[in-house]
Amino acid sequence: MRYHQLPPSLFINNRRRFTKELSPGSLALFNSNDIMPSSADGTLPFKQQTDIFWLSGVDQEESVLVIFPDAKQPEQKEVLFIKETNEQIAVWEGQKLTKERATEISGVKTVYWLSQFQTIFHQLVCECEHVYLNTNEHQRATVDVETRDARFVKWCKEQYPLHSYRRVQPLMHKLRAIKSKEEVQLIQQACDITEKGFRRLLGFVKPGVWEFEIEAELAHEFLRNRSSGFAYSPIIASGSNACVLHYEENDRQCQKNEVLLLDVAAEYGNYASDLTRCLPVSGVFTKRQRAVYQAVLRVMRGAVALLKVGNTIEQYHQAVGKMMERELVGLKLLKLSDIRKQDPKKPLYKKYFMHGTSHFLGLDVHDYGDRQRKFEAGMVFTCEPGIYIRAEKLGIRLENDILITKNGNEDLMKTIPIEVEEIEELMGKRW
Repeated sequence: MRYHQLPPSLFINNRRRFTKELSPGSLALFNSNDIMPSSADGTLPFKQQTDIFWLSGVDQEESVLVIFPDAKQPEQKEVLFIKETNEQIAVWEGQKLTKERATEISGVKTVYWLSQFQTIFHQLVCECEHVYLNTNEHQRATVDVETRDARFVKWCKEQYPLHSYRRVQPLMHKLRAIKSKEEVQLIQQACDITEKGFRRLLGFVKPGVWEFEIEAELAHEFLRNRSSGFAYSPIIASGSNACVLHYEENDRQCQKNEVLLLDVAAEYGNYASDLTRCLPVSGVFTKRQRAVYQAVLRVMRGAVALLKVGNTIEQYHQAVGKMMERELVGLKLLKLSDIRKQDPKKPLYKKYFMHGTSHFLGLDVHDYGDRQRKFEAGMVFTCEPGIYIRAEKLGIRLENDILITKNGNEDLMKTIPIEVEEIEELMGKRW
């Protein structure tokens, strides 16, 4: 792994929190992700399933974590199963985790080879009454492949049909929404690496540069700072591309007097950051570009102020929508008379600001969390308003990562340049 070893106390505390949520007599099981094939004998880079990582810190394929607080034998309350290594694997793939190393990382004292799984699991499952199994229940998830967890659900129910089965995801959505101090530090580290990448671009972006060249500059800076790379597919969108919300081709040449929208961020230790900034390709914004930029920045600051304990996503988005209406009227994109007659279920501002303002952030970019739950201290949200004017080939979005605290909130990206004047100065050009 590229990142420095994370403290095992993080995962020990996470398991302690999780155990408190289980019903008496319950066993919970978590699988690692598969290594996905590409074609021929190729494979895609491995990415760990975030639940097993959150609970164990194990960042390796073919791993299984079993949590069984009421196990008859104390040493089997927490059990890890890992892929047994050998000399051939070491030669071709590199050294895998030893039992001792797995314990050092996770704090789980009982570690078996995966080849022993069925025997040990049979002993444990016969002692329990309820089995908690994992599926992907994220509201935005689209799962077209059969995951390791999905295969295990089928196998387990076939082998043990008379057990009581329960869903683990409601517990994970509850727990993972509140970040520990250690998790906030990891997200902050990802934000700090992102800042280094962004500042690298301020002296690089100019007319004639290609979007993929900008992507390469960011990748260089992220990797040299122990990140595995981008926390999500980078959006490097110049000109009209900025009006395509999930633009990922990054294959266009930046032109004079355009605005470049950058939705790019690093991960660190599997924890994500999420940043959006806009740069004037020529080094300075035009009068119209500046006006739209400042409008988005005002909405962003108003929205950040609402990310505090007690608010809800629904209340928050309604308030942000009202802010955006005022700004769009000021930009002469909407008329007050039309707003007064609009269908409240189809607000007119959605023509220019069609996405939500915030989402949970953590191990996943769109992290776990109940959208009906009131904001609580320890939650981390993005804040990302935008205005997209397709007729003008202009898209402006600004985004920072915000930690909700007992006394308000903390901007984890507060040191990343965002003011028009600072950006123009750092890019080294003025009218």
